[in-house]
Amino acid sequence: MMEPVHAASRLEIHLGDITKLAVDAIVNAANSSLLGGGGVDGAIHRAAGPDLLAECRRVGGCPTGEARVTGGYRLPARWVIHAVGPIWRGGKAGEEELLASCYRNALALAANAGAGSIAFPAISTGIYGFPAERAAKIAVVTVRAHLALPVSRVVFCCFDETTLGHYRRTLTLIS
Repeated sequence: MMEPVHAASRLEIHLGDITKLAVDAIVNAANSSLLGGGGVDGAIHRAAGPDLLAECRRVGGCPTGEARVTGGYRLPARWVIHAVGPIWRGGKAGEEELLASCYRNALALAANAGAGSIAFPAISTGIYGFPAERAAKIAVVTVRAHLALPVSRVVFCCFDETTLGHYRRTLTLIS
């Protein structure tokens, strides 16, 4: 179930599987090779099918903090935007700026593609170890500051109740 922050908001939170969302673009918390991995990256590659991997091979990778766009193939989403988040190294290696850059770059690619809606996972908070509450604040602040037309709807898709709670608190405090 989607939870709008308030009636006029373009931001929503959702608890569930990002690969099932009916949005124009989903963001993949990718590794720099773009060739699949664990967590949300693996789930997106499995759901999209082998054509996604073939296109990612042609794209050739992506540096941390940047993003690349591919087709969505078997996903409900038309596009997958692969954003490479930083590995948490204690906060002294530019991790916050790199994470914010992922969100800015993903939004820019979505707008350039003409996407009206986009869904983000909690980038870098899984195996990359970025503190989830801090990551939620960076995601919300960055998306609010860089949201541009034609993107009219942003969904923060949370994989568990704890992450959902971080986004609820952040959206309430920043509203």
